[in-house]
Amino acid sequence: MKIFNTRLSTLSDTQKAQLVEQYQADDYLLLDFDTRQHSRFRAITVSGEAVGVDLPRTGVLKGNDVLINAAGELMQVIAKPQAVTKVTADDDFLLMKGAYHLGNRHVPLMFDHSFDQGNAGYALYFENDHVLAQMLENLGLHIESTSVPFEPETGAYQTGQGHAHGHSHSHAHSDSHSYKESHSHDESHSHGHSHSHHDAPVGRSNDG
Repeated sequence: MKIFNTRLSTLSDTQKAQLVEQYQADDYLLLDFDTRQHSRFRAITVSGEAVGVDLPRTGVLKGNDVLINAAGELMQVIAKPQAVTKVTADDDFLLMKGAYHLGNRHVPLMFDHSFDQGNAGYALYFENDHVLAQMLENLGLHIESTSVPFEPETGAYQTGQGHAHGHSHSHAHSDSHSYKESHSHDESHSHGHSHSHHDAPVGRSNDG
């Protein structure tokens, strides 16, 4: 089994071209946020190949991150669309108030304005929690369930580090030497490459 243990920060033109070929062959990892929080896990590529990831604890894997192994082989990580709660508001102040209350509870939050939004022009996204959703509705915010690649904000004093407070499973990698399973291909390929502009691999042109 191939083990990818280094995250690349820059790519050569040859590597970018290689990633495009791999993407077309479904040779990449489609991972949700919970899996991407781990530094050590076992996963299945979209094409069905088992691989291992064994990284230093340098933060959450982001969509479009590229990994390399000792043999120089590449593996791109795509953020998998997942069920989340979308929060919109009638004005910026109300949305800011909602963000404050969620942040006060250390909830991983994604701020976005590239999906459909409310009147405020922006939206918040967090992993589904009916108690938090009810709290926000009581504040006057609009709540709906949706599915998007979840890329929450990292800490302001961190570089690529991610907090996952309230998700004790995110610390399961600690000093374990066993791999966490991630069967990203179990979606029966229903992703249909719906990762659109969020998931285009590095070096891949928008016109295919």
